[in-house]
Amino acid sequence: MDMVRKSSVDEVLNHWILAGSCILLIITGFAFLFHLQGVGAVFGGFGVMKSVHNWAGVVFSVSLLYSMRHYLKESLEYDADDRQWFKVAGGYLSHKVKVPPMGKYNPGQKLYYLVILLAGIAIAASGFAIWFMKDDGNIMLLSHLVHNVAFVIFVIVVPVHIYLGTLANPGTFRIMVTGTMPLETAKKRHPKWIS
Repeated sequence: MDMVRKSSVDEVLNHWILAGSCILLIITGFAFLFHLQGVGAVFGGFGVMKSVHNWAGVVFSVSLLYSMRHYLKESLEYDADDRQWFKVAGGYLSHKVKVPPMGKYNPGQKLYYLVILLAGIAIAASGFAIWFMKDDGNIMLLSHLVHNVAFVIFVIVVPVHIYLGTLANPGTFRIMVTGTMPLETAKKRHPKWIS
């Protein structure tokens, strides 16, 4: 079977660093928000968990900024086919609709990336403010609000992304493990990228 490389090795590696740090942040953030003693105990107490959360935030922030190298340019480019894709919801709601030809990424993936990037910048900036600007009450209030709103966005969109990248689209997960996909599948799903 002929294969084509869709993701570079550093893109795959960075995706897993970003995903791993994000999941760790969601788990620890959820434990902080709801004072889950059991989760805190797994980390050796809330003090240790706070350090893990903060440093995972540093890793997440660096990885998020690095991801712009791979996805930002294409995520800002939309054409008539992309607009039509939104009109038919990418064919996810009905197999009877005609899905327009796509490039390397479909508009749902592009929009997802932009949401993650913007919410990620918001959650990182507010997190660093919470970490380093404890003495300013106004900044702390605003930072906690921004942090929590961004957290809710992540809790909604990340599970959807995981579902769409695994169960909903068989074979997609392979790309984020090996960086490759079958050439015939690429021609079918991404004809404007591979013809």
